[in-house]
Amino acid sequence: MMIMWRYLRRGMSTSTRVRALRRSWWDHVTPAPKDPINAVTEAFLADPCPYKINLGVGAYRDDDGKPVVLQCVREAEGKIAATNFLESTCAAISSKLVEESAKLVYGEDSDVIKEGRFAGVQALSGTGACRLFAEFQRRFYPDSRIYMPDPTWSNHHNIWRDAQVPIRTFHYYHPDSKGLNFVALMDDVKNAPNGSFFLLHPCAHNPTGVDPSDEQWQEISSLFKVKNHFPFFDMAYQGFASGDLERDARAIRIFLDDGHLIGCAQSFAKNMALYGHRVGCLSLLCDDKIQAVAIKSQLQQIASTIYGSPPIHGMLAVSKILSDPDIKAIWLKEVKVYFSSFSFLFHSLFTSIFIITCIRTIGLMHLLIISTCYKDMATRVQRMRATLKEALEKLGSPLNWQPITNQVGMFCFSGLTPDEVDRLAKEFHVYMTYDGRISMAGVTTKNVDYLASAIHEVTAFDQDGKILHTVCA
Repeated sequence: MMIMWRYLRRGMSTSTRVRALRRSWWDHVTPAPKDPINAVTEAFLADPCPYKINLGVGAYRDDDGKPVVLQCVREAEGKIAATNFLESTCAAISSKLVEESAKLVYGEDSDVIKEGRFAGVQALSGTGACRLFAEFQRRFYPDSRIYMPDPTWSNHHNIWRDAQVPIRTFHYYHPDSKGLNFVALMDDVKNAPNGSFFLLHPCAHNPTGVDPSDEQWQEISSLFKVKNHFPFFDMAYQGFASGDLERDARAIRIFLDDGHLIGCAQSFAKNMALYGHRVGCLSLLCDDKIQAVAIKSQLQQIASTIYGSPPIHGMLAVSKILSDPDIKAIWLKEVKVYFSSFSFLFHSLFTSIFIITCIRTIGLMHLLIISTCYKDMATRVQRMRATLKEALEKLGSPLNWQPITNQVGMFCFSGLTPDEVDRLAKEFHVYMTYDGRISMAGVTTKNVDYLASAIHEVTAFDQDGKILHTVCA
């Protein structure tokens, strides 16, 4: 054997011999399962069809299906262009980001803000904030579990699993009603061990688009108080449920008013269209300032072991938007739903006489300014929900598509089966995740009729023209 090895060595280059010796190091490594959302994008990009549709992306797109740069971001970048803090993260700017983020979610006039009873750190968007908290939970409550809604964003499971925190689920979505399974949810909260950690979506639940009502949130909060559960909110879509950032923080404010200590992961990827800049914040409410200082130091240490410090450019932009009253006003306008009912009238019921009356009353320029409000993010998403539902009904679909407009936020949980999703991709070049989640940001005035026809084709009838089943029944 030794003679054979020497013989083989003489015929090998040095690099070949090194590869032969080291090959066994990585032979046991197999490809990781594809991320379901990334897999949709990869399949979409590989499709040469010119009329393909990507309904998997979770970031906002305009009516041309393109990413947007908000005016508030352009204004902020103009003001930070000459900054002297591009070498490394400036502690003062980072603290400003955390402070303004906390005001956004807990309320500018809340006691926790006034008294400084919160610990916060800048994070790599919402994903990074969740990962920091998962590690914090593991370190200081090593025997605890995290309860997640069923379903939830798929990456939530990956985040807490990699932090070695055991995962349990609680009932959330009712597949028959396409709404909230509130009774089962409350039973699961009641039956969980006292002092359990729960992951909650305060608004625009991903992937279902189904949110509890204010009254239901109040009942959930009361039961959490009795059970001494810890609520951790993943606030990824503040502004996308109602268009009003204050309204979308209502669930958290209810828990705050009930005296809970709260954890919150915030992301500015969606509501500021800054997906690539990875700007987020993790905050934990505390009993007092002394406790807040201790917890912040622990969060900073965890962050330093994972990634050191986050990028600074996006942080500067977000800090400027949140702290500059004029730029913040622009942002609130771009996110908020303005004239949503007026928009419906404009597109569906305006007569030429009414338009002339408007022009005479408020002037042509003001009417044009109002029409630009229809491009606001939440308004456009809501309008696409109504248009898709109407298009399906006009096709004569025998199914109930009311959940499309009942649900809120970026996503529509369509009820499409994996087989139907597969048919949509193969036959119609329409791509979405296999759970049937549709990103409404991918629906535009240019593709909505084609999308409705494709969905109608795969849901209602088989090749013999027989009704297969009732989605969204």
